[in-house]
Amino acid sequence: MCGRYSLFAPADDIEARFDAAFDFDFEARYNAAPSQSLPVITGDDPDTIQRMEWGLVPSFADDRTDHGYINARAETLAEKRSFADAYESRRCLVPADGMYEWVEEGGTKQPYRVALPDDALFAMAGLYERWEPPQRQTGLGEFGSTGSGGQDEVVETFTIVTTEPNDTVRELHHRMAVSLDPDEESAWLTGDTDTVADLLSPYDGPMRSYPVSTAVNSPSHDSPALIEEVDV
Repeated sequence: MCGRYSLFAPADDIEARFDAAFDFDFEARYNAAPSQSLPVITGDDPDTIQRMEWGLVPSFADDRTDHGYINARAETLAEKRSFADAYESRRCLVPADGMYEWVEEGGTKQPYRVALPDDALFAMAGLYERWEPPQRQTGLGEFGSTGSGGQDEVVETFTIVTTEPNDTVRELHHRMAVSLDPDEESAWLTGDTDTVADLLSPYDGPMRSYPVSTAVNSPSHDSPALIEEVDV
């Protein structure tokens, strides 16, 4: 699975790498976690890096807290009701420069960071949805809107697609995020499902992994110290 990742490259570098511009003030994230609003690039607007909440809420959900899928298995995207429509037409890139996985060691879970050489930027394959609350008429012309964080506001969310692990991740976990080569990113955003199905394999380029501080276990911790290698 992919439950945490990092994106700390300078904003200019991210914009240059993905040929897209932020529509918000980007701040480095060393411990990006579910439920946070994080950068994505959609097929509908590939020139813009926008924010969506990590944890996909299907459009058919009665309540935005009914679901919140942080990952979607590549093998069943076309079959699962929660993902099928998004897989067909609402795919996105999730920029990152590292991922975290946990290994059971000596009765505790030791976090490891997985990254490309030199912490190069890459894109994880994602799906996104727009959830709108059912209209509720509570009075003459009164339709709910509870403000930020309320259950009656529109929310855009995303999930990260996972697949079988490559050799680097296999030692840590039985799943990994689908990490795209740069020349696959446009196809993931705009290709048909027959085309993109071929992109859902484990990343076959060079990757490295190393142990990091257990401070990453808490989403409240977000600092450069989290990506430093530690002794185990």
